Amino acid sequence: MAHQNTSDSDAGARDDDRTTRGHAGEAIVDTRNWPGYIFIGIALVSLGLTLTAAGYGFSGWVWIGAIAAPVLLAAGIALVLLERRRVKAREGKSLTDPAGH
Repeated sequence: MAHQNTSDSDAGARDDDRTTRGHAGEAIVDTRNWPGYIFIGIALVSLGLTLTAAGYGFSGWVWIGAIAAPVLLAAGIALVLLERRRVKAREGKSLTDPAGH
């Protein structure tokens, strides 16, 4: 039987009995990460389109994709890391602390 926490101060708190990570579900709950994830997704699509264009010999599109994919990927990663750093800073931790995410 699962332990139920009935303390008034923990009403609505996360379920520590069944989760081992401090930020489980953070990507869904914290919508400030979404632009970074969208940029990363667009970068992957851009990479696929660039490789397809290269295979069919469209050199102009290859140059566009070769520039767009790494720029979008770097921007997406930067946005995600900045948001994670902001969340960690609110908790008094650094981005490289091993606990949680």
